[in-house]
Amino acid sequence: MVAAFACACGPSMTHGDDTGAQPDAGGGSGSGGGGDGGPEAHMCTEMDLLFVIDNSGSMGEEQTNLISNFPAFITVLDASGLNYRVAVTTTARNYSYNMVTPLGNIPASTSGESGEMLKKGAMTKRWLDKGDPNIAMTFSTLANVGTGGSGDEMPLGAMRDAFEDRMTDGTNMGFRRPNALLGVVMLTDENDCSYEQSVNLPLGQSLCSSMMEPPQNYKTFLDTYAGNPTRWAAAIIAGPGPGACSSAFGNADEATRLIQFQQSVGNNAIISSICDGNLSTSLMQATMLFQSACGGIIL
Repeated sequence: MVAAFACACGPSMTHGDDTGAQPDAGGGSGSGGGGDGGPEAHMCTEMDLLFVIDNSGSMGEEQTNLISNFPAFITVLDASGLNYRVAVTTTARNYSYNMVTPLGNIPASTSGESGEMLKKGAMTKRWLDKGDPNIAMTFSTLANVGTGGSGDEMPLGAMRDAFEDRMTDGTNMGFRRPNALLGVVMLTDENDCSYEQSVNLPLGQSLCSSMMEPPQNYKTFLDTYAGNPTRWAAAIIAGPGPGACSSAFGNADEATRLIQFQQSVGNNAIISSICDGNLSTSLMQATMLFQSACGGIIL
C-alpha cells in the first residue's frame, strides 16, 4: 500500500494538464489558472476525514476487518505528508415518521448518533490528529461501534448531520479546518435509507422503500459545505452491484443509492466492494483518491 500510494504523490496527481487547465465546478476539464485570472488548483497539506460506519446487526466482522487494516491505512497517510485528522460516527440516526392507518397515524422512529463524532476512553476531543499517541489503537476503539444500531442505515444523512446539525449544536465544532480537504469514508453492507423530512407511510409500506432524499442532494450539500466540488472527496465501501455480493463475512445488498451518489459526484468519489476478503484494497483506493483530490483542490 505504501509503495503504491507514494507513486501517487506529487504534482503529477493534480487535476488538469501542463497547459494550466483546471477542473470546472462539475469536475470537467474547463479552463483556468495561467494569466486569465481563473482559479488555480493547489496541493493541499491538510485533510479532515470522517468515517461513517454501519453499526447494524450484520456488521461485526466487517468492523473487525476495518480495524485490522487501519494501521496500514494510517501508515500510508503518514507517508503522504498530509496533516490529517480522523473522526468516526455511525449510520444510525434519530428519525421520526408516521405509519398511516384507518384509525389514524401511528408515530414511529429510529434512533442513533445522528452524526455525533464518537469520543471514547481518555479522548479529550472527538477526533484523532496526526501525531496523537496510539492513533491506530484509539481508532480501533472508535471503529468498534457495535451491532446494536438501527437496521435502517442512513450513511448519507449521518454524514450531513455530522457537518450540519452537530456543528450547529456545537457537538462536532472544531473538527473542520478551513483549508483542509474534506474526506468521507462510508462502510455499510446495506443500501442507504436517508430521509431529511418526516414522511407518512401507508400501512404495510416499510421505511426505506420510497420517499427518501435524492442522493444528488447530498452532493449539493457537500459542494456548499466544503466551498466547492474540488474541496471534498468520498470513498464508499459497500455492495457495488449489480445485485448482492457475498463473502466470508456474509452478504451485502447492492448499495443503489450510494452508487447514484458516487455517479453524481464523478472523479472525487469511488465505490469499492465490502465483500472483498481484505479491506486493505478498499482503503488503499481511498487513500489514492484523497491524495489525487488533494492535488486539485481550489482554495
